[in-house]
Amino acid sequence: MLISLAEIKQISWNGIWKQNSSLVQILGMCPLLAVTTTLMNGVMLSLATLLVMALSNFFVACLRNFIPYEIRIPVFILIAAALVTVVDLGMNAYMHDMYNILGIFIPLIITNCLVLARIEAFAAKNSPLASALDGAMMGVGMVWTLGLLGGLRELIGSGTFLGGIDLVVPGLSPIHLLPEDYPGFLVAILPPGAFIGLGCLVAWKNWIEARAAERENRRPAEPVMAGGCH
Repeated sequence: MLISLAEIKQISWNGIWKQNSSLVQILGMCPLLAVTTTLMNGVMLSLATLLVMALSNFFVACLRNFIPYEIRIPVFILIAAALVTVVDLGMNAYMHDMYNILGIFIPLIITNCLVLARIEAFAAKNSPLASALDGAMMGVGMVWTLGLLGGLRELIGSGTFLGGIDLVVPGLSPIHLLPEDYPGFLVAILPPGAFIGLGCLVAWKNWIEARAAERENRRPAEPVMAGGCH
């Protein structure tokens, strides 16, 4: 079943901004706080989660009419776990150095509440294409959030940008945005820095939405044209 352009826009907006998993739903806190010491770490784990969510949503939506209601949760978890295993083995085979850095957080994607929440709330009730798009857009929201948080922590903590990119694209190297004698700010790359950074991002999003609502309230109402003949 095809989805309309309006549905695509709504699903995309919900996943990327309105229902952002990290800034609104506050889900997946373990990887968000533990992995985002650099931009690349946050982005790579988010991309792995995006792939799992898009595919698990798609397969659940395809099979939802054949799954008995009483056992739907175990079956949903089984589908997601199989996909996480595929992603885990794939990263181990083709990006082994990055895999070693992300470590246990790749298989722990299956414990991310966001994965099962989107399967139950969306994929179990909608078409396969819409469900796959929902999973992908939720993943995109996670990508930019974890990437931004990781980039800020990396810049403040060590003065670099794209640290670890050589583990993904051999031949490239991190960019030193601050002088090489920058001593670094250790708190930024420790867990307290993650909490502080996340709090600042949540406050920033709320501020943007408050400003948008204020502008909307200030917008003058369109004049009503009086009807009738004189």
